[in-house]
Parts: sequence; C-alpha cells; structure tokens
Amino acid sequence: MRAADIIGKKRDGQALSDEEIAFFIQGVASGSIPDYQASALLMAVTLRGMDEAETVSLTRAMLRSGRVLDLASVGAPRVDKHSTGGVGDKVSLILAPLAAAMAVKVPMVSGRGLGHTGGTLDKLESIPGFRTDLGPEEFAANVKELGLCITGQTEELAPADRKLYALRDVTATVRSVPLIAASIMSKKLAEGVQGLLLDVKCGSGAFMKTLEDARELARAMVRIGGSMGVATAALITNMEQPLGKAVGNSLEVKECISALKGKGARDLMELTLVQTAWMLNLADSISEETEVRPLNQWTLKKYREEAMDYLEKGDALRKFVQMVDAQGGDPEAVFEPSRLPLAENITPVAAPANGVVRKLDAYKVGRASMLLGAGRERAGEPVDPAAGIILSKKVGNEIRSGEPVAMFHYNDAARLAEARDVFLSGLEIGDREPAPQPLVLDVVLTA
Repeated sequence: MRAADIIGKKRDGQALSDEEIAFFIQGVASGSIPDYQASALLMAVTLRGMDEAETVSLTRAMLRSGRVLDLASVGAPRVDKHSTGGVGDKVSLILAPLAAAMAVKVPMVSGRGLGHTGGTLDKLESIPGFRTDLGPEEFAANVKELGLCITGQTEELAPADRKLYALRDVTATVRSVPLIAASIMSKKLAEGVQGLLLDVKCGSGAFMKTLEDARELARAMVRIGGSMGVATAALITNMEQPLGKAVGNSLEVKECISALKGKGARDLMELTLVQTAWMLNLADSISEETEVRPLNQWTLKKYREEAMDYLEKGDALRKFVQMVDAQGGDPEAVFEPSRLPLAENITPVAAPANGVVRKLDAYKVGRASMLLGAGRERAGEPVDPAAGIILSKKVGNEIRSGEPVAMFHYNDAARLAEARDVFLSGLEIGDREPAPQPLVLDVVLTA
C-alpha cells in the first residue's frame, strides 16, 4: 500500500477503505508519511469530500493513533460537552461544575482560542496558578474525586489530529466537514466518555455561518458518536451576537462566577440551563441503557429547575472552587475577583446615535477583543488575560447617543483605535427592535 495511491484515489473522488485510511493515519502519526503527502490528502478530502463510512473510519483511525483513556474506574455516567467556538461562550466553566454537582462525571479536554473566538483553557489560565497540563492519571483522579476536570490535550491523545490540524491551518483545508468532525470527535472520544453534548455554533461569530452548514456538521458528529457507542446529541445555537456581557479571559471568568451564583446575564443563564438539561438527559439515557430521547417541555422544565436549585444552593460554585484548588489555582480569586488579572486602562465606546441596538455582530466584537490583546492570530502566541470587552448594551436594548455601548479593557493601546473601528462597524442602531431570535436553533439526535 502506498500513500500516493491513496491520495490519487481520493483525488479521483473514490471512497477510501478502512485499511487505506488506517494506513495513512498511522503513517502521519509515526512520521513515515511526510507533511507534503498529508497535505495533499487533506486537499483531496476538502475538494472531494468523504461519505459517512469514511468519516467514521477517519475518526476511528485518528482516535487509535494515540491513547484512549479508560475511565471506567471513575464511575458513571461520564458525559462531556464540546462547543465549536464562539464569542463570549463561557458555558463550559459553568456547566461542568454544575453537572458534576448533580452527580454527572465530567471529563473535559478543552482547547485554546484562535482568531476571534475564545478558548476555555485561556479563560481558566487567567486564574493565578491554574494548571491545564494535567497528565492522564491526574486527570482521571480529579474526575473520580471531584466529578470533573478541565485540562488541555496531551501528546498521548489523538496525536494524528494534532499534526493534521496544524497542516489544515496553513493549507486552506480547514473548511471541510469530514475533517472538522473527525478532528473534534477523535479528541472527545479519546476521553473515555459515555455521552457527549455538542454545541454547534451558528452565525456571524461562529465557524459555521449558516444553519444548513451547522446542521451538516452536527449530523456528521452525531453519526460518529452513535457509531462508536457514545450517547450523542447536538444543539445548534445562535452566535449572531456575543453570549453574555463579557468577552475576554479574566472578564469572562468573573462573569462565570456570577453565573455560578445564579446571577449571570439572561442569555448566558438560559443557554447554560438548557445545556445542563441535555447533559442530564444524556446521563439518564446512559444509566437506563436507552437511546437518547428528545426532551419534552415538561422534562426540560424539570431539569432546568433542578439545575437552578443547585446554583442557588451554592453547590455548583463549591465544585468550581474545588476544581480550581485541585488544579493549582488560587481559590480565593473566586471569592475576591480583584485577585484576577485587571487591565490598567478602561475606555468607554460611545453609541453614535439614539435608538435601539439592532445588531451587535459577534465576529466584529470578537475581533475587537483580539485586537485589544485578549486573543491570538496564530497558535502559540500569548494572550493578555486582563484584556477584553464588557458589553453595556445587547441587541434589543435602547441607547442614547454618547452613552457607552461597551467598555474596552486593555493594557496595550497600540491597536485601540483599530479595535474601536472594528467594534463600531458591527454595531447597528435603529428605530425599532429587531425580531427576537431563539438561542437554540435546532436539535440533532439522529443523522
């Protein structure tokens, strides 16, 4: 079997066999297949696509390129949640301790932000001392003892994905649903989970801009999860404007602390409670050994009320503090947010007109936050944990000319003017409120 023959077969639009895919991925992981051949196959897949069987096979091969964690000893049900990335999307920091407080085991391997989107690890690392480099044994021990752990991908988990992801970024092959789905699912399934909730973002601040594209990706990932015996559900959620009011690492942690007390922004609390309900639904399907079932309004209401009770009692906040402490972070920062990184400068951005906020483009807000220092344009670049944006107004809010629509937090003013221009280019103020948009646009349970 030769790599060149496999590349040529996909170039010509033919389906690859399990054996061909496994051979190629093993070669990528071992280094026997050079980057130029791996890049050629990535381009062929991007142009020619993969069918369902190929995508599942690709995921399985990437999963098996490294270690698959055996977390049976930590107990059940083990359910994780993954977001495809948005602006102000901090739900994982609230959801993980909340679900753990409600007896769900949450092993979560997360990533860093890139471009206009934020990363869970960057947010957590704004807590002084917080470690996201835990090895598999420490990761498993924390999940067993606390019910949750959030850490970064190690070299042992899906190493082929790490190599291919780096190549996709520089070869214009990122926008391929089979490659995206296999990349996400190989990492998630390597965690040893029994259930997985997927949050597929859709809109200006998301990777998937249209509902049709978001559904295609959601269906592909749900198919993969189901084929590998993992209870999987996908929510397609709205990312036309940022989620919550904070965008930027330590600013988002502060907002999460408020949300863990049941006092977060309305949209953030709503999405967190809905996703917690789905986590509990997946946990129940695992415990009862049944297929994932749709959530009716009565069951959704019941789960939401239970979750809100755990927030109000302080159980979720205590879990968060325990996680911070166990991973080397400063637990006192949870009770004294002033111990988190603070920006030296805070500048208001004034509204240019009277009226109602009709649009607050999530991509533009995320891009402005990145220009202030909160994000990175290339993998490996440092971020300023204190930089970011606090939104004073959201879509539907009335505003007067000169009134702050946002507050910019920054330490480096080099790109302040550019950030303001980008932000304002995504702001639309009109005479009437826009039609309300739902947070959850669709649910995908079966492909």
